[in-house]
Amino acid sequence: MKAKVAVLKTSPGTVVDDYGRVMRLAGHKKVLSRKRKTLIKLNLSWSLFYPACSTPPWQLDGVLKELDGYDLLAVENKTVVTDVMKGLKNNRWSPVLDRYKVPFASLPQVEWSVYKPKHEMVAIPHIFPDGLKIPDIFRGRDIVHVPTMKTHGHTTITGAIKNAFGGLITERRHHSHKLIHGVIVDLLQIQKEIHPNIFAVMDGTVCGNGAGPRTMVPVEKNYLLASSDQVALDAVAAKMMGFDPMKIPFIKLAHDRRLGVGNPDKIKVVGEGIGDVNFGFTTVKSPVIFWDQFLRKGPLRFVEPLLFHTGLFRLCVLASGFYHDAIWYPTAGRKHVRKFMASEWGKLFMSY
Repeated sequence: MKAKVAVLKTSPGTVVDDYGRVMRLAGHKKVLSRKRKTLIKLNLSWSLFYPACSTPPWQLDGVLKELDGYDLLAVENKTVVTDVMKGLKNNRWSPVLDRYKVPFASLPQVEWSVYKPKHEMVAIPHIFPDGLKIPDIFRGRDIVHVPTMKTHGHTTITGAIKNAFGGLITERRHHSHKLIHGVIVDLLQIQKEIHPNIFAVMDGTVCGNGAGPRTMVPVEKNYLLASSDQVALDAVAAKMMGFDPMKIPFIKLAHDRRLGVGNPDKIKVVGEGIGDVNFGFTTVKSPVIFWDQFLRKGPLRFVEPLLFHTGLFRLCVLASGFYHDAIWYPTAGRKHVRKFMASEWGKLFMSY
């Protein structure tokens, strides 16, 4: 039996209802249970608003509307360079959560405890030799991931699978970049151990091309995707963006470990045909990601223990924040934000 991914075209005027349609096409009612709490794992890649970077409010609106009547809890984590509460405000999630009366849990504020995986791990023991801590509230609950369609300097593309990276590892998850493909596949295995059911809904209304996950060029594409197979969803998204899914290490590894279907030939796409879809996207490394990889895995990797595991790391955090927030966003980023705000999607964003 083939994996199934639902794909629909949408517009600013119909997107909220279209989310319900794409979720029903993907069979969410056969996956998610009303008898247990369901987590809505948001996607915060920047505390500031930037198109295609983080979960847009209409995505959250559409998903919550379709899941009205379920016992829901929205969650998101922080990193060393993001602030959850600022992201909640700047990405306009708060009004949507309030409308549907869905509570929000900031993951740095909840209890975390060590989890012992039931299956062999690829990379996590090398990054977390003392054990991986995960949020206690994740165990035994269904989860819905709400990522955006975009490129990523560390992983080529990012989507449903990597969205767990922001939930199952503490704010210092940057250490995982050294073995990132193995880590996120390990997290997919852990998800299958702790969550009774998993579903993912991807926003491709405005996609990110280039130096993701933040300093990208926003491109309007008007697509929505959904599936109960995270690997298949990411594979279809990668194919639409113009990549060969089976040449992306984390998709190939997840497919080979039978955690999902990464081969497009074995995925059934329902709704909108994508045979001729090719966005022609390319992945570019931002200066921050370039130097992160160079210093962790390149010729100067011998400095990693000193630079990333001592107080000197604060300088790296400050440098990243200064580059993204004080240099790139007010200059190159501002013109993209202005163009977006003048579009119909920008007007919809402002309505929240």
